[in-house]
Amino acid sequence: MSPSEQHHVLARTALVWALTYGAMRTYWQLHGSPSHLSAIGTDLVVFTGWWGIALCGAAAVLAAAMLRPSRRFALPVLIGATAVALALVAASVMLVLDLIGNVFPGMGIDRYPLGAASRVACAVGGVLLALAARSFRQQSGIRLRVLDRLQIVLTPLDRTPRWAYVAAYVSMAGCLTRIAAQAVVGFDESPLSGIAFEGCFVLAGTLLPLALVHSWGMVWPRWVVGLAGRRVPRRLVLWPGVGVSVMIVTYFGVMLGQMVVERLHGRNPFPPDARMDLPETFFWVAVPAYVVWGAALGVTALSYHRRTRSPEGVESLAGGMGRASSSSRLDA
Repeated sequence: MSPSEQHHVLARTALVWALTYGAMRTYWQLHGSPSHLSAIGTDLVVFTGWWGIALCGAAAVLAAAMLRPSRRFALPVLIGATAVALALVAASVMLVLDLIGNVFPGMGIDRYPLGAASRVACAVGGVLLALAARSFRQQSGIRLRVLDRLQIVLTPLDRTPRWAYVAAYVSMAGCLTRIAAQAVVGFDESPLSGIAFEGCFVLAGTLLPLALVHSWGMVWPRWVVGLAGRRVPRRLVLWPGVGVSVMIVTYFGVMLGQMVVERLHGRNPFPPDARMDLPETFFWVAVPAYVVWGAALGVTALSYHRRTRSPEGVESLAGGMGRASSSSRLDA
């Protein structure tokens, strides 16, 4: 399939999605949406009701515009499609809770199959529109300085830079700050609990950012029997780093924005209820800590991506560690 054909397939798919999902949301708006779509009632956040329908309408118009490219309006269409794609993903952020509830059952997170399906559809639409926008930019030949600079940022690295180490420890500090905030109010008051989840939570906030910058995240250390000196599978470290970063920044970034809006209107963002009764100060410490954790983790994941794009550098690192391991065994 040629790039032009691929572009048209993506744009058409995004258009069909926008019309179909928009029609469903219009039906719900006019005839009443199903109950039990989420713990807060609605399936989406921020863009709810007619705003969600307007978002689908905008996606449809932009997808149709990308089917008939015009040099005159290419840049506004590209900017608009990118903004709407991000809005669709932001509206579906409660998908993070659906994922956690299914991966870690028994945590007290209620399941809402229909609401989860709607959120998946919304997120998929955002991704489709983003891919169509990317293809549209390539077909239109639009040059953006920001994207050109991004290409430079993605060039391979022959070693882990100092800023990556700083980001790793900032990420870990964000996680530890979140744990400290919970310790102040009491771990019995945690909205999420479960041994498996808590174990993964701590590992994602401590071991993962360190693995993304230290050599043992690229080459198995000598104390790993049977694997010492071999390369660590790139996906084993990079994918969790990117995934956790995206989920944390998206979910808690939207939450932080909502908190600011609520407080500017003189309202408590988290009024006590039967499910959770925590002081507002806790959230003003915990939520920004999450955002710092996720954002810094994303920086470390970027450095790991660039570092491991250079096979020669990783191979030389593996060879060096392997020789060091052999030397230590001979010395013993």
